Amino acid sequence: MSAPLQTEQDMPSTVTRQGEGLAEGRSLVILAVMLATFMEVLDSTVVNVSLTHIAGSLSSTASEATWVLTSYLVANGVVIPISGWLANHFGRRNLLLVCTAGFTIASLLCGIAPSLGMLVAFRVLQGVCGGSLQPLSQAVLLEAFPPRQHGKAMGIWALAAIVAPVLGPVLGGWLTDNFSWRWVFYINLPIGLVSVLMIRAFLKDPPYIRRSSARIDSWGLATLFVWVAGLQIMLDKGQEEDWFDSRFIVFLGLAFAIGFVAWVGRELATKDPVADLRVFTRISFTAATAANAVMVFVMYGSQVTISLWLQTLLGYPSLQAGVAMVALGLGGIISMPLASILVSKFDPRKVFVCGVLTFSLSFYLLMGFNLNVTFWDVFWPQFLQGLALGLVFVPLTVLAVVGIPNERMGNATGLFNMMRNIGGGVGISIVETMLTRMGQQHTNFLVANVNQTSPTALSLIRGLKGLYVASGPGLADQQAYATLFGLVERQAAMVALVRVFQYLGVLALILIPLIALTKRPRHDESSRPVGY
Repeated sequence: MSAPLQTEQDMPSTVTRQGEGLAEGRSLVILAVMLATFMEVLDSTVVNVSLTHIAGSLSSTASEATWVLTSYLVANGVVIPISGWLANHFGRRNLLLVCTAGFTIASLLCGIAPSLGMLVAFRVLQGVCGGSLQPLSQAVLLEAFPPRQHGKAMGIWALAAIVAPVLGPVLGGWLTDNFSWRWVFYINLPIGLVSVLMIRAFLKDPPYIRRSSARIDSWGLATLFVWVAGLQIMLDKGQEEDWFDSRFIVFLGLAFAIGFVAWVGRELATKDPVADLRVFTRISFTAATAANAVMVFVMYGSQVTISLWLQTLLGYPSLQAGVAMVALGLGGIISMPLASILVSKFDPRKVFVCGVLTFSLSFYLLMGFNLNVTFWDVFWPQFLQGLALGLVFVPLTVLAVVGIPNERMGNATGLFNMMRNIGGGVGISIVETMLTRMGQQHTNFLVANVNQTSPTALSLIRGLKGLYVASGPGLADQQAYATLFGLVERQAAMVALVRVFQYLGVLALILIPLIALTKRPRHDESSRPVGY
C-alpha cells in the first residue's frame, strides 16, 4: 500500500529533502557526479574522428579500428540496465567510486596502448566502468531535488548527457590534429581524478540503499550480454556487411532475438532480477521512455546525416564539420536551463510538444539544403535543434520518473538510459543505410535521364570535354563522363539527404499523441509510494 503523502513542510529540513545521504553539500555532490558523467558521455563520441589516425598509428585497417567504438558500446550497453542492481548490491557510493576510478585508469591504459588488440581490451574496461555513471548520476540528481524541482535536476543532467556527445567530435578533432589521438584519452585523467576525490569526500548512500545479499542472477546477466552484444555489433557492422545478405549479421540477429526473449522471460520469472522490468507496467514511464528513445533516434540520425553531408559532399575537414555542428550544443546550453524553469511552472507535456514542433521546424529548414549552402545556412537549423533539445529531453525525463520511489530510481534510470542508447544506435544505423540505398536509387533515376536525347546533358558533356581537351580526345571523353557521373552522384546523395530529413521530421511529430499517455507530475508531492 502506498505511504501517505506528506507536505513539503513535514519533510526534514535538509537541502536534499528526500535524499538524507545527500543532505550536506548538495552542490558539491552534483558537481562530482556530473563531472564523471560528462567525462563518460564525451568519451562515447570523442574517439569517432580519430579512427583513421588510430588505424594508421597501430598498423590496422579502418574497418578493424571501428572495433574501438563497438567494443566500448557493447560493454557500456550491458552495464547500463543493471546499474540499479549493482548499486544495491555493492552500495551506490562504492560503485560510483570504483567506476569513476576504473574509467580514469582505463583511459590512461587506452592512451598508452601499443596495439589495436590492447586498445580494444582497454575500451571494453572503459565501457564496463562507464556504464553505471549515467544512470546513477541521474538517480542522484533526482533524489537531490524534491519532485517539484525535477525539471531543474534534469536540466543540469541533460547538459552533460545531451551536450557532451555534440562537443565530442570537435574536441576529438582538435586534440588529434594538434597533438595525437592518444590525447582524446589523456584528457579524462584530470577530470576523473577530481571526480573521484569529490565523490569520496561528499557523497553518501541514502538510507534506503542497502547492500543486498541476494544471489547473483547469472542467467539474467548472461542473456543480457548475448542480446546487447548481438544488437550492438549488428547495428555497427550491418551496413558494412550488407545486412541480412551476410550470414554473420543473420547470426547476430538470431542471437539478439533469442537472447532478448530469454532475458525478458528470466527477469520476469526470477525473484532477484538484475533489471526489474516491472517498472514498464507504469504507463507514464513506458510512454516517456519510448518517446525518449525515438527522439534520440531522430537526434542522432540527424547529426550523422549532417556530419556525413558536410564531410563527403561539401568537403569539410572533420574539425570544421565539428565546429559547424557546435551550434547544436550552443542551443542546448541555452535551452536546458530554460526548459527546467518551464517544466516547474507548466505541464511538462506541453513543453515537450513545443520542443517537438521546434525540432520539426528545424527539419523544414534542413529540407531546403542544397550543395551551395554556406556555413551559416548550416549553423541556424542546428542551433534551432539545440534549442529543441532541452524542451524535449528535460520534460521527458521528468515524466518518466513520476511516482517512482527513490529506492527504485536507480533501476528506472538504468532502463531509461538503456532505451536511450538503443534508440541512438538504431537511429545511426538506419539513417546510414537509408542514405546509402536511397542515394543509389536516386543515382539510377538521374542517370536514366542523362542520355543522348537530353539537350542539357549533351551541352554539359561538350563543356566538360572542352575542359579536358588537353588530355587527348579519348581520355577527354572518359574524364568528361566520369566528372558527369560524379555530379549525378552528388545530386542523388543530396536528394537522399533531404528525404531523410523529411522522414525524421514526420517521425518526431508522430510522438505528440504518445505523450498524452504520460502522467502530469504533482509539484506538491513530497514522497512517493513504495514499490511499483
